[in-house]
Amino acid sequence: MTRLIAVGLVLLVQAWGFAQPRIVEGLSIHSELLGQEIKYSIILPEGYYTSKKSYPVVYLLHGLGDNESSWLEYGRVSTTVDAAVKRKEIVPMIYVMPQGFRNYYVNDYADKFPYMDMFVKELVPFIDQQYRTIADKEHRATMGYSMGGFGALILPLKNPDIFTISVPLSISVRTDAQYMTEDASGWDEQWGRLFGALGTTGEERLTTYYKQHSPFHIFAQADLSALKQLKIYIDNGDDEETLARSNEELHMLLRDKNFSHEFRVRNGGHEFSYWRDALHNGLNFISDAVEGKPYRGDIRVLSKSANVAKSINFIKGAEYDVLLPDEYASTQRLYPVVYCLGSFDQVTKQKIASTVKRSIANQSLTPVITVFLNDNEADIINRVIPAIEKNYRARSGYRFRTLIGVGSAGTTAFTSALTPEVFTSCVLFDVPLECEVLQKAIEVNPKTLSRTWLFVYTTDKSANYKQHGCVHTFLRDKEVYHEYRVQEGKGGIDWVLQNLPEAFDFTQRKIHR
Repeated sequence: MTRLIAVGLVLLVQAWGFAQPRIVEGLSIHSELLGQEIKYSIILPEGYYTSKKSYPVVYLLHGLGDNESSWLEYGRVSTTVDAAVKRKEIVPMIYVMPQGFRNYYVNDYADKFPYMDMFVKELVPFIDQQYRTIADKEHRATMGYSMGGFGALILPLKNPDIFTISVPLSISVRTDAQYMTEDASGWDEQWGRLFGALGTTGEERLTTYYKQHSPFHIFAQADLSALKQLKIYIDNGDDEETLARSNEELHMLLRDKNFSHEFRVRNGGHEFSYWRDALHNGLNFISDAVEGKPYRGDIRVLSKSANVAKSINFIKGAEYDVLLPDEYASTQRLYPVVYCLGSFDQVTKQKIASTVKRSIANQSLTPVITVFLNDNEADIINRVIPAIEKNYRARSGYRFRTLIGVGSAGTTAFTSALTPEVFTSCVLFDVPLECEVLQKAIEVNPKTLSRTWLFVYTTDKSANYKQHGCVHTFLRDKEVYHEYRVQEGKGGIDWVLQNLPEAFDFTQRKIHR
C-alpha cells in the first residue's frame, strides 16, 4: 500500500510538472583539489528538459559572508531572468551559483585551498558535462557582487581562455595605497591569509603573489593583448566607502590604458537593492556578448519632457533669458530660482524650459524662476543674483537658489557653488571640474559644501573622467554629501535632457528639505 501511494505521488508530481525542477538549491560537486563537497545552486532555462538545445553559462558569484543561495533569495535572480527571457530581452542561459567561501575566488598563497584551480579545472568541466552548455569561452560569463565582484573580474583576468565576459558589481578591491594602510585587525583575515605577508604593514604587504592577483597590477602591464577579448561591464554605487575610490581608480586606469570597457556609477551603496537593479543591464550586456553582438546600451526610461513646447515664451535680455512659472502673473508669492549655465542655443533653451514646466506640473519640481545665463558669465553672485532679486519676485536666501552647469560653461557654476551659503544645490553635467580648486576651498573652509548639495553627472567615455573621479573620491573621503553618476556614452545635450528630471527632483528635495 505504501509503495502504491509513493508511485501515485510521483505520477502526481509529474503531472504538475515538478518532476524535473529547473531552479535547484543544495546541489554539490566533490572536489578532489579541495578535498570536500562544493555546494551550488542552478537555474535552467524554461523548456530545458523538452529540448536538445545547448545554452551559454553565467557563473553568479556571491559576496563575503553569503552563500550559494544568496543570489536566489536576496538577489531574486530567477524572477528577473525569467521575466527578461519572456520579454525577449535576453537569450535563455544557464545560471550557476557556486559556494565561494571567503576566498575571493582565488588560490591562497600557501596553496592550502586552491579555490580558483577547483573552479576552472573541476567546476566548469563538471557543469559542461552535467548540463547542455555551449562549452567555450565566448559563451561563459562571470557576474558577482562585492567579493563576488572581485571573483567576476579576477577569474577572466587569470583565465581568459575560459571566460571572456565579466560583469563585476561593487568590486571588493583595494588600491595599493588602501591595501598598505588598511587596519591590521581585519587585513590579516581578509587579505593576508590569501596573498601573504601576514602581520605586516606598508609595502611589505605588496607581495609578488598579491600583485599577480591585483587587477591594478594586471592592467598596468605593458602588454594586454592576452586580455583584449574580454568584455567588461563594471557597476558601482556612489554611496560606497573605500570601494568608491578603488573602483573609480580602476576605471581611470582602464581609460588611461585605452582598454575597452563599460563603467557605471548609480545611486546607492553596498546592498542587494543596488545589485538587483544592476541585473537588468548586466544581463543585457552578457546576452549581447554571448550572441556576438555589440552592447545595445543601457535601458533607461526616457523622459517625454524633452519635447519642445512651442508655447514657451522667455523674457529675453541681452545678458540672460528668464522663464517665469505659468502662475506668476496671477500670484504675489516669491519663487526659488534655478540658474542655468551652458552654451545653449534657442532650441535647447526651449527643450530645457519644457522639462521645467513638465517637472512643475508633475510636482517633481516646485514652481521656480529659471534664468539662462550666457556661457561667458563669470560673476553670478555679485552681479546676476542681485539683478534677478531686484527685478523679479525671487525668494532671497541660499536655500532658494540653485545652479545647473553644462559642459565647459559649467565651470562658473562649480566655482560659484564653492562660495559658502550662496546656493542650496548645484548640478553639473560633464563639467571639466578642477579638483585642486575644490580641495583648496575645503582646506580653507571645511564647511564649504556643508549647506550646498553637489550632484555630478558624467559618462564613462568623458574626456573629464579623471577630474570627475577625483572630485567624487575626495568628497567621499571627506564625508561630504553629494550625488554622483557615471552613465554610458559621451554625453551631449540629449543626454542632459534625459537626466534633467532627476536633477530637478534632487533640487526639489533640497529646497524643501
